[in-house]
Amino acid sequence: MTESYMKKLSSTLLDAITDKDPLVQEQVCSALCSLGEVRPVEMLRTCEEYLRQHDKLAHPYRAAVLRAMERVLSSRASELDKDTASTIILLASSEMTRMKDLVGDWQQAVSGVLVALGRQFISKVMEELLHRLQPGALPHCAVLHTLASLSVANAFGVVPFLPSILSSLLPVLGMAKQDTVRMAFCSALQRFSEGALEYLANLDRAPDPTVRKDAFTTDIFSAYDVLFHHWLQSREAKLRLAVVEALGPMSHLLPSERLEEQLPKLLPGILALYKKHSETFYVSKSLGQILEAAVSVGSRTLDTQLDALLAALHSQICVPVESSSPLAMSNQKEALRCFTVLACNSPDRLLAFLLPRLDTNNERTRVGTLQVVRHVINSAAAQMEDKKPFILSSMRLPLLDTNSKVKRAVVQVISAMAHHGYLEQPGGEAMIEYIVQQCALPPEQEPEKPGPSSKDSKADSVRAISVRTLYLVSTTVDRMNHVLWPYLLQFLIPVRFTGALTPLCRSLMHLAQKRQEAGADTFLIQYDTHASLPSPYAVTARLLVVSSSPYLGDGRGVVALRLLSVLHPNIHPLLGQHWETTVPLLLGYLDEHMEETLPQEEWEERLLMFLRDTLAIVSDNVWICQLSLELCRQLPCYDGAPQEKNFLYKCIGTTLGAASSKEVVRKHLQELLETARYQEEAEREGLACCFGICAISHLEDTLAQLEDFVRSEVFRKSIGILNIFKDRSENEVEKVKSALILCYGHVAARAPCELVLAKVESDILRNVFQHFNTKVLGVKIETKDPALKLCLVQSVCMISHAICSSTQAGSFHFSRKAELVAQMMEFIRAEPLDSLRTPIRKKAMLTCTYLVSVEPALDKQAWADVIRGCLHSVMALLPEPKGEDGGCQESLYLDTLHALEDLLTSLLQQNMTPQGLQMMIEHLSPWIKSPRGHERARALGVSAHLLRYFLEHLRVSALVPFHNLGLLVGLFSPRCADLWPATRQEAMDCVHSLLYLQLGYEGFSQDYRDDVVERLLSLKDGLVHPDPAILFHTCHSVGQIIARRLPPDQLISLLLTMFEGLGDHDQNCSRAATVMINCLLQERGGALQEKVPEIVSVLRSKLQEVQGEHILPAAQHSIYLLATQHCAAVVSSLLGSPLPLDSHTCMLWRALAAEPHLATQVLGLLLEMMNRDVPFKESRAFLLGRTPDRVATLLPLSASCALFEVMSTPAVGPAVLELYPQLFVALLLRVSCTVGVQLPRNLQALERRGASPALATRNLEPCSSAVDTLRAVLLRSGSEDVAQRMDQEGGWELLRTSAGHEEGATRLARAMAEHAGPRLPLVLKALACTQSSVYEVQRVTTTAFLAELLNSNVANDLMLLDSLLESLAARQKDTCASVRRLVLRGLANLASGSPDKEKTEFRTASIRLFGHLNKVCHGDCEDIFLDQVMGGMAPLLLHLQDPQTTVASACRFALLMCGPNLACEELSAAFQKHLQEGRALHFGEFLNTTCKHLMQHFPDLLGRLLSTCLFYCKSSWEGVRAAAPLLTGFLVLHAEPRQQPQVDLDQLISAFQILLKDPAPEVRTRAAEALGRLVKLA
Repeated sequence: MTESYMKKLSSTLLDAITDKDPLVQEQVCSALCSLGEVRPVEMLRTCEEYLRQHDKLAHPYRAAVLRAMERVLSSRASELDKDTASTIILLASSEMTRMKDLVGDWQQAVSGVLVALGRQFISKVMEELLHRLQPGALPHCAVLHTLASLSVANAFGVVPFLPSILSSLLPVLGMAKQDTVRMAFCSALQRFSEGALEYLANLDRAPDPTVRKDAFTTDIFSAYDVLFHHWLQSREAKLRLAVVEALGPMSHLLPSERLEEQLPKLLPGILALYKKHSETFYVSKSLGQILEAAVSVGSRTLDTQLDALLAALHSQICVPVESSSPLAMSNQKEALRCFTVLACNSPDRLLAFLLPRLDTNNERTRVGTLQVVRHVINSAAAQMEDKKPFILSSMRLPLLDTNSKVKRAVVQVISAMAHHGYLEQPGGEAMIEYIVQQCALPPEQEPEKPGPSSKDSKADSVRAISVRTLYLVSTTVDRMNHVLWPYLLQFLIPVRFTGALTPLCRSLMHLAQKRQEAGADTFLIQYDTHASLPSPYAVTARLLVVSSSPYLGDGRGVVALRLLSVLHPNIHPLLGQHWETTVPLLLGYLDEHMEETLPQEEWEERLLMFLRDTLAIVSDNVWICQLSLELCRQLPCYDGAPQEKNFLYKCIGTTLGAASSKEVVRKHLQELLETARYQEEAEREGLACCFGICAISHLEDTLAQLEDFVRSEVFRKSIGILNIFKDRSENEVEKVKSALILCYGHVAARAPCELVLAKVESDILRNVFQHFNTKVLGVKIETKDPALKLCLVQSVCMISHAICSSTQAGSFHFSRKAELVAQMMEFIRAEPLDSLRTPIRKKAMLTCTYLVSVEPALDKQAWADVIRGCLHSVMALLPEPKGEDGGCQESLYLDTLHALEDLLTSLLQQNMTPQGLQMMIEHLSPWIKSPRGHERARALGVSAHLLRYFLEHLRVSALVPFHNLGLLVGLFSPRCADLWPATRQEAMDCVHSLLYLQLGYEGFSQDYRDDVVERLLSLKDGLVHPDPAILFHTCHSVGQIIARRLPPDQLISLLLTMFEGLGDHDQNCSRAATVMINCLLQERGGALQEKVPEIVSVLRSKLQEVQGEHILPAAQHSIYLLATQHCAAVVSSLLGSPLPLDSHTCMLWRALAAEPHLATQVLGLLLEMMNRDVPFKESRAFLLGRTPDRVATLLPLSASCALFEVMSTPAVGPAVLELYPQLFVALLLRVSCTVGVQLPRNLQALERRGASPALATRNLEPCSSAVDTLRAVLLRSGSEDVAQRMDQEGGWELLRTSAGHEEGATRLARAMAEHAGPRLPLVLKALACTQSSVYEVQRVTTTAFLAELLNSNVANDLMLLDSLLESLAARQKDTCASVRRLVLRGLANLASGSPDKEKTEFRTASIRLFGHLNKVCHGDCEDIFLDQVMGGMAPLLLHLQDPQTTVASACRFALLMCGPNLACEELSAAFQKHLQEGRALHFGEFLNTTCKHLMQHFPDLLGRLLSTCLFYCKSSWEGVRAAAPLLTGFLVLHAEPRQQPQVDLDQLISAFQILLKDPAPEVRTRAAEALGRLVKLA
């Protein structure tokens, strides 16, 4: 039974092997292999039977079956019985020779099958293959290939058969005429030879140890004769290479005498192939094997061929090799192997050939020769031992070559020499110096850099290779220790070796540590015997100074300090303990930072402290003076390294400060002044630092030396009167003066403050200004040199800082203060506003900052000028374009801004009151409101800094009001939405500080934290969000916080300030102002009743002034918010607006309709206003006999216009419905009493002139206005049909005229009866109250309306007849004839007078319903429902591939809902992970995970789930059909064998047989995959 299932599965898959789709075919093969892994015998037998029975099967499909068999056999051949193996061997043998022609993939697959079997059944395979070798007939090429492969795969098995094979093949060699056959023979002979050599080399493991070389030599020579003398002459290049490849291993099997005999012909023949082939790897490989064979037999023929061999091989080495060409690289390795053979055999002749070629100027020749030399040094060390001096002397010219490729080769040769003792010979030191020179090359620039076509990487540069070589030689070659130590120390000081400091220090440190381990005697340097070595002072100075730039040169600071620490016994005997503790601390500090984060000044200060401590420990004036002398000597070494030279000056100052000899100090200072390179800025700064540090201990001597230098001949000569007018000399003099001025500044800054105060005016400032101002012929001339100006400012800044830092500053009267401040402001105002290039602004402002607190005090006006000047100088600066020096510019700008902040802070400190704060903000206000973003950002940053300072130093002794809080909050809060994100953050900080200031003035302590105000900090993230909605939501939250913490008396000032902000240049800030205004009105509007008129007035005026699409909606919301709290006041204020209403006022009225409840209130108030006054007033006629003119009163007219505007908003509908009767009746009566009524004269004049464009274009004529409003009521109440009927019949025009008014009212009633009958009862009820109106025209209108209603059936339908008759009867005796006539008409009229479709997607709905049912399934129904869930599991899983996305989405939802009810946490978690809506589903991965958990937790469901899958194999949807076998395969994969009874394999196999013929390739692929997995249950 089991075997039949296996056969059935295999046969089903084999029937599908002819599938045209390559992916399906590949999956079929993979499935066959899966079967073979489990049941190899059955699968292989079935395949064998299939191939035999399908004789006509095309060879590509046969090859596919055979490849599957080969894959199984390669791992399962040992499980085969002999019969099965024999059957397959026969099949393969037959397949192999079915076709005479060579069919590559097919016969290769057959060969693979035989080779796989040959590893286990070699005798049977060889028997069959030998059977195919018929005497006198050429064997099939596939047989030869198979024998060749077998001899490599199983040499021990094939070699014993080799004599038989050769005896069959050699006689027919001459019959091979086709190149393909000959190549097959060559390949076979090559593999046979390799197999034989392997066998002979491992006789101890061979099955027959008696086999000897003699067994093959005769046959191999016969084959050699044919190959070399006949086939090698072929024109076919591939054949020649095949012959050459075979000759190599064959040469080892030739008889010794035959080989010696053939070498004179063989070697030239092989060498000749170098010229015929571009790919020479096989030639070189074969040549190497032949040479090895020749040497092994002691051939003498090699001597005669040696010159030709060397020349040919040398040319192969000299050919440039691309790393992308593996064959070319392999060829070079083989050629070098040949040189090794020749070097061992003839070393003298080899060197005689090679070394002269080192003198050539040809790059390729020299590089190639160096490669060979390196190789033979390594590979033939014994033969080269006595040739070392000769080889060393020959390196003289290559050491001078500047070519980078040659250099790399030379370094590699020197590395090899170091390992083999060459560098211990005379001349070895030159090699070491060469390596150090290459280590010193700049990393980014090397001579003759490789061109763009070269693949040389940075790691293979000359410098990189040299660095690695030096380190390896120092650390791994023990014999080099005594050569390199202490010799390498002499390379530390010379400038030309600066680039090599890091590898030098690293190597020296390693060597020193080895010496220490060996003992103190060997470590201490004997300077007497090593005169060329640098002194301890020179080493100390060098290593300390280069450590100041620790990341240069691959991080030389770390290794320099470590080397210095290791060398301490050779520096000074007292330093060991101290350096052992302090150097690790310095190194640890470097570990904490990177190059970008290291604070350079702090690092240098740590090094100087290290130096000061060292000098203190040594405490030897002679040693200190020697060190200072060496430091001064090394100054020229750093002319190209300004930062390190600057630090060296500091070291000199520190060392001189520690010296006790005043003569030495004065002498060195004088030398420094005389030799300094004043043209370089860094050197001037360094010199000044040196003098400043020295002045800490030697103030008098330092100042005296500066004055002596000015009086010296050297200085006078440079500033002579004649030189002043020469540009170059003048420039040089200015640089000297700059340095001297800086020196005075640094002296003042560094020296003890108490000593400086006594000399600041008399000595220091006097000399500073003497150098800055020059007199020519008695006239004072100020310099134009910007560098000198900067030095002056910098020096004065340091002097000012020294003054104010002194403990005696409070009692010091600085008489030149005003002069200094004026000079600084002059410098500041002279600075250009288009760029920031120098720190003059910064230093000048810092100077003013230091001088604020120094006596005498300046007046307020003077300081106000300082503030204005400094603000303008910084705020108006143009933003710098991003460039290469952007980082430096940014740093300078930030420093300048901080200097401004410090200055303003120091001034604020003088008046820490709300008034003082207000004064500062007033100066900043124009910049805060600037239209330029960068100016706003700077101003807000400064403001935030001042407010923080004010808050941190707030001291309130009594409760006082913060009277300007509203103004300040109103200024800053809208900036929370500035277009510049940085400005928003600063604005938020300002508001935060202001609210805490208010709390401080209310009596709260400094450390009090208010929960409401603290929320501002959490809102800062929302200010940088790019989404405007989030930004303005954040502004609203800020407004809420302000509203909760603002005192009531500040509310109106805040609002008015924010109203001013509506006109801000920045639209974002204007929007933010509207948001915050509305927030304040919403939160605190209840307290503003008295201010409503003022607010409405300001709002209306701002709408007229400010343009912006956001302003009007915001103003509408503002008026709405006010109206919700003070409706009557708002309506009253708006009614005071002049007529005709401008467009903005109209929009404000419309805003009151936004919410039904408010709209109802507004409509009620307007109705009240409209009825409060008489509709018109009669004026006396100008002429006798004329009737008086009727002029409309203003309040009802305004209310009527306002009603129309409110009605213009669709949102007013609910309110209109609520007040429908009152509105309809009031407006109908308003129409009637305004017929023929005129506008007031002032409005008539406006009408004649034409309205302003900003005013509404509506007709102001009273009756028309009322008619329009009435029509709007009908439209908003849903009575559009009534309005449309009136439009069609011209009813509205009739209502407007005296002659047609009565007819218009009649038509209106008719339209109402026809289209709005249900509303008439309430309308009639409202009309009943107006029938006794004092105005006759109103009674006429009412009666006409009622009379017409009696002409309609609506009177009966709505039971209105009685009330209508009663109303008309009451008017029978009316004084107006028209009313009485209309009553009669009404009575006459009485005598003559009156639905869904739904469609849903059934599948989607039902699946989702199934998912929802999971939510309500609890208690007793859980078990029943679980069964239903399991029944629906397979369909839901399969329909995840449904073509309808809604159905697939519903399945996701249903499975997610089912998860919690499955009592399996893993399955539920898998659903949650994979099935979330919107997440991409990897269907295969999800099915695999799901099936694993299903089979683990619900193994009994296997049969049920598989049955469902069978059903869906017939689905009409391709995706579902493909999913069914996929689900089946995963279920079987995770099932256990004990579940086999649940599975009907026959059904599954039958179903998948059908699917294998499906038109969709995906379905066929999945079916094949599933069949491969069914073997588990077969």
